[in-house]
Amino acid sequence: MQDDVARLAGEQGVMHDAPMLFGVGDLVINGGVTVAIHGHARFSYGRGFWDEFWGLDEAQNPVWISVDEGDVVLQRKVHEAPIDARASMGTTFNMMDVEYTVTERETAECVAVRGSFDEELAVGETFTFLNCTGEYGGLASGEFWPQGEAWFVGRWLDPFEIEIVRANGAAS
Repeated sequence: MQDDVARLAGEQGVMHDAPMLFGVGDLVINGGVTVAIHGHARFSYGRGFWDEFWGLDEAQNPVWISVDEGDVVLQRKVHEAPIDARASMGTTFNMMDVEYTVTERETAECVAVRGSFDEELAVGETFTFLNCTGEYGGLASGEFWPQGEAWFVGRWLDPFEIEIVRANGAAS
C-alpha cells in the first residue's frame, strides 16, 4: 500500500517471534470500532518491549493499538500539546476536558517495523515518551523527538472482549 495515507515500511530490524494477539492484515473489533491493521512496530524501553499496531478504522481514520505485557490500548492522535517532555512524574494537566497525571516517563527505541504506516518510522530512532492516566481510565501519551512531538488519547481495551478476524478470514 503506497498512497497519501500510508507509506510502505516493509520489514526492517529484527522482529523476534513472540505470542501476538493480532498482526498485520487482521481486523481488530472492540466497542463498535473495527480497525484494519496495516503496520506493526516494536519499541524497546530497556526492561522490555511493547508492540504498536497502526491501522485504519471503518471511516479510514488512523488508529494506534498498543500492546504491552497483555495490556491493550486504542489511541488516536490529537493536535493538542498540553505539556512538554520535561514534565516529571505526578505532573497534572487538563486536555480535552479531562484531567491527566503523568505516571510514566521513559526513553524508547524503535527496534523493528513491518507493514505500512502513515508516518516514517526508522529502526534505531529514539524518543522520550510520557504516559498519563486520566479520569475514567483514559490514557494520554506524549512522544518527543528532536524534530517534534505527538500526542495521543485513548481507552484501555479488555483483551478478552476483542474480536479478531485473521487475515485469512478466520475469526477468533
